[in-house]
Amino acid sequence: MKHLEGVTRPQQYRALTLSTLAFTTCFAVWTIFSIIGVQIQQDLGLNETQFGILVATPILTGSISRIFLGIWTEQFGGRRVFSLLMLITAACVFMLSYVESYAMFLVAALGVGLAGGSFIVGIAYTSYWFEKEKQGTALGIFGAGNAGAAVTNFAAPFLLLALGWEQTAVVYAIVLTVIAVGFWVFSKEDPLTRSRRGQGGKGTSAREQLEPLKHLQVWRFALYYFFVFGAFVALASYLPRYYVGAYGVSIAVAGSLAALYTLPASVFRALGGWMSDRYGARSIMYLTFIASLGCLFLLAYPETSYVVHGKEGEIAFTLAMPLWGVVVLTVLLGFFMSLGKAAVYKHIPVYYPENVGSVGGLVGMIGGLGGFFLPIVFGIVLDLTGIWTSSYMVIFVLVAVSLTWMHGAIRRMERKTVPELGDERYRYLPELQEPAEQYAARKRT
Repeated sequence: MKHLEGVTRPQQYRALTLSTLAFTTCFAVWTIFSIIGVQIQQDLGLNETQFGILVATPILTGSISRIFLGIWTEQFGGRRVFSLLMLITAACVFMLSYVESYAMFLVAALGVGLAGGSFIVGIAYTSYWFEKEKQGTALGIFGAGNAGAAVTNFAAPFLLLALGWEQTAVVYAIVLTVIAVGFWVFSKEDPLTRSRRGQGGKGTSAREQLEPLKHLQVWRFALYYFFVFGAFVALASYLPRYYVGAYGVSIAVAGSLAALYTLPASVFRALGGWMSDRYGARSIMYLTFIASLGCLFLLAYPETSYVVHGKEGEIAFTLAMPLWGVVVLTVLLGFFMSLGKAAVYKHIPVYYPENVGSVGGLVGMIGGLGGFFLPIVFGIVLDLTGIWTSSYMVIFVLVAVSLTWMHGAIRRMERKTVPELGDERYRYLPELQEPAEQYAARKRT
């Protein structure tokens, strides 16, 4: 990587620190409706489906914007795009404090959602500062900025109770503006963009950036991210409402419990990046999917009463997940999702080193759309079934489909690389396919 010549470790660490801080702040803004939305729901008398749409609307903008923000980052550089994006979002958050109707809340939420597009800007900006063998760890640390959701779940309930939701939005807008100015002042242009400008070159055209999207592999990565990130965002937004409705806790307690999920789902992303560098992203994805299925199966099991007809009469008992059990399982689920988020983005600089912005933008967009559609699906399924754990059932199906597709794709690649694996005689133990004498004789020759 010639563009890294002359780049020092302190410069790399400064870029990583600033981009991570900026992304953390943006993510906190992006999930603000998970807390203030509960109060808005009560004020406007919204049903579960309407609440799901309100919470999900910022996710829509943050997801779709990742495509063109990724392309613009490739063309104009992450420093410019990141700073401008934060300033525009801060203005939208400030305007939120003047909204009164549900329809206008949805419009304002679209503007607030631009904060979610910061992810792909930071991914491209950060990756260009580091060598390939260090990118997994660096991007994992950057991705720990998802902890912004935990910041909102911890802090926003107290701001809400002390100031009201309108002034809470104003506080968020001021903080984001300060971070935007600080990022512009203290950050430097990434080495690749600086190298292109020094040579008089232009950024890659949008058409060239979108070229890799014709590969099915890119869309498979996007499905993985639909779960590890999209479902993370969906649950981060939905869990406060779930705890309030299913267990009758206060909004402050619900926010704190939800933060226990979002924190490990964010900070351990750095560990996921390191593990992906060391053990391979594919192995980490297997670990993520299989462990998540176990957690989701237990979370999805609804409270159920049983009556067993024994010899001395009926035996009645009930299976129900206590609140502490849900908290423990969601923390574990968040941990494995954080590993998976890093593993997915470890693939992209390796397979598409010249198209990190566009490919990462598509993957991030699809993943973000999971954060948009899933809360709506949660609300609809809850309205239809009346079962609080139905949200976990939806995610369980999603993970099962992702794991099946990934394993099938890996097996096809293995057969293509080693054609002998497709031979019938390699499918089972040879001892079971031929007489013992023939097998022993073949092994001696």
